[in-house]
Amino acid sequence: MVRGFILWFFLTFSIHAQTYDLVIRNARVLDGAGNPWFVGDVAVQSDRIALVGKLPDVSAKYTVDARGLTLAPGFIDTHSHGLRGIQATPAAENLIRQGVTTIIEGPDGSSPLPVRPFLDKLAGHLGVNFGLMVGHGTIRSKVMGSQNRQASPAELEQMKGLARQAMLDGAFGLSTGLFYVPGNYASTEEVIELAKVVGALGGLHTSHMRSEGAQVVESVRETIRIGEDGHLPTQVTHHKIIGKANWGRSRETLRLVEEARGRGVDVTVDAYPYTASSTGTGALFPQWSLAGGSKALAERLDAVESRGRIKVEIIDRILNDRGAGDPANVVIASCGFDPSLAGKSLADIARDRGRAVNPDTAAEIAIDLQRKGGCSAIYHAISEDDIERILRYPFTMIVSDGGIPAFGQEMPHPRNYGTFARVLGRYVRERKVLTLEDAVRRMSGLPAQRFGLQDRGLIRPGMKADLVLFDPALVSDKSDYVHPHQYSVGVDSVWVNGVAALRQGKMTGQLGGRPLYGPAVRQ
Repeated sequence: MVRGFILWFFLTFSIHAQTYDLVIRNARVLDGAGNPWFVGDVAVQSDRIALVGKLPDVSAKYTVDARGLTLAPGFIDTHSHGLRGIQATPAAENLIRQGVTTIIEGPDGSSPLPVRPFLDKLAGHLGVNFGLMVGHGTIRSKVMGSQNRQASPAELEQMKGLARQAMLDGAFGLSTGLFYVPGNYASTEEVIELAKVVGALGGLHTSHMRSEGAQVVESVRETIRIGEDGHLPTQVTHHKIIGKANWGRSRETLRLVEEARGRGVDVTVDAYPYTASSTGTGALFPQWSLAGGSKALAERLDAVESRGRIKVEIIDRILNDRGAGDPANVVIASCGFDPSLAGKSLADIARDRGRAVNPDTAAEIAIDLQRKGGCSAIYHAISEDDIERILRYPFTMIVSDGGIPAFGQEMPHPRNYGTFARVLGRYVRERKVLTLEDAVRRMSGLPAQRFGLQDRGLIRPGMKADLVLFDPALVSDKSDYVHPHQYSVGVDSVWVNGVAALRQGKMTGQLGGRPLYGPAVRQ
């Protein structure tokens, strides 16, 4: 009894005697685990959360009165294309103003290789924390180029060796882009063999599947099988249903996910809250036509028979897949060889060229654009009903599939500026698809658990001080398809590893982010 009192007195005196770096007072605290909010204080020392609770006697070098605001763990974007942007614009203002403090790059089968040197050189130059997946497509390309064939046993061993080294270098897992070249040329068995290597070192698998349109159900089955036979967690990334004829099939795909979980397969989902996707114009072409690169494609387009086959496929994809039946639904986001095309649809370009607006003409324009090097495009072909159904699934986390664009340049997808704020504004406050507690869980605690970020994603003593302070009544996205370069609003302050990146709505210029290393390095 006496010993217990002495210990209590010592701990209490020590806590109250210390001056902390930061105390956030009177916030509605959402812990990131989905628990109800509570009004409390959070003390930060150095890069970690020191205390959580009612702390009236605790002093700090800097105090924030958060009355009327909500404090949450910093948001985690596990499907990011911020690799180039983070080097050019390390402050990552578009992310910070959404409350994002951590991104995982290397999705869709594409990543830097080797991993460790790339991560190491980022230290000291990051506004947000930065981790990497290793891309199956990158590994395959290094061993086989873009050849459309199965790997030989020797080539497969080479790929397994590269996957293993990437994990030892700090990758969090293996990403596949089985829709893209060269990943599309790989068998499921090839991917499973690499997955076994990655899983043995604690990694997970994420997949941009072979199809998100007519074959989406089969593709979800494949993603599940990779996890089941590869013995590692697997994730359907940026899950969506493309093409009007396929709308509603999220019922089937989510049923498959739930059935797999029921038999012990560790499968989850992530998604972004927009009815348009974005990728290169090569997405309109059959994958076989892209084998061997641009020169080989040009040769196929010069041959009457193969050109005809390619054009038929492009027309089908405009009608039934990413074009959703209308050339106006395919809008150029950026084009290196002709920046004036940014913001114009295939229908707009047809009219500018004095041609009829129809799928045939749109296919000819797509061929012309791809011959010249290709463009990035936005594809309006997703149903709001499918978005909401996928968002409601309990094990769906939020991702942007966006990057860090140069402000004011080109016409990028609004997801770059608005994803996380859009969920909080549109799908929590306005449409009530999610509760605030659950939305925050999907942006923090769930992705942290999924990717093994053991000291992030929750507001708990000892966790890293990645924190976002926002107004639930005001937070919203402003970026749209016509005026994409608009920052989200409603986020008051953001701390990354205890460093204030945003304070009362103003960027501080301080860079608190760090490179993050995966499970094989931490072991």
